[in-house]
Amino acid sequence: MDSQLVEKSIRELITKTPHLSLATVSEDRPWVCEVHFAYDDELNLYFVSKLSTRHCQEIASNPYVAGNIIKQHPLTEAPSGLYFEGMAEEIIPSEEDVVRYCTALGRDITQLKVQLSEPNGRRMFRIKVSNWAVFGNIDGSGHAKHGLKWSSK
Repeated sequence: MDSQLVEKSIRELITKTPHLSLATVSEDRPWVCEVHFAYDDELNLYFVSKLSTRHCQEIASNPYVAGNIIKQHPLTEAPSGLYFEGMAEEIIPSEEDVVRYCTALGRDITQLKVQLSEPNGRRMFRIKVSNWAVFGNIDGSGHAKHGLKWSSK
């Protein structure tokens, strides 16, 4: 499968679920959590979380992350989804970042701005994805494809 089709599959699959599983590591101990996310045209992923959470504390000391985004499906259907790896960082969100996030998740922009401004409130993070892998029935043939890789620019 060519890289354009893989990229197209990534762009289609990320629109089908609002959350991702995020893996972090600290002192050789892995952790996984679920976060709601939005994405931009460059396929960077954005999430909002409290700095006091384990995953945010681990990102502060080790920005390398991995995760997956799985399309919800009944047990009778083969799963389709994405694996990714990249680097996460806390950002000071632009107005565009806030609008993108709230629009994608149906959140109130004013409320999120208040939460982001509180000293011990939430913060926005960006994951710059360096590698993607697509799995599942992504070409419509009914056959599962595994490990189709695509690297971000």
